[in-house]
Amino acid sequence: MSTDSASRASSITREDLESGFRSFQGEVMDRVEDRRQTLISIAAGAGMLLMIIVFVLGRRSGRKKTTLVEVRRY
Repeated sequence: MSTDSASRASSITREDLESGFRSFQGEVMDRVEDRRQTLISIAAGAGMLLMIIVFVLGRRSGRKKTTLVEVRRY
């Protein structure tokens, strides 16, 4: 009977697991919230840079393919 009560006292309960997971999740959420604005700014900057690069490359490609027509009057 005493071994039964000793094993129950040292066993991990559902509440113990839930409290451990909640504290871990809280720490992770705090880290994400701290870095969220920075990540959004970096993503926006990278998107703008990509748009500019695509624009410049497309413009360059368009200039290479453009035919120049000269009109002469006599």
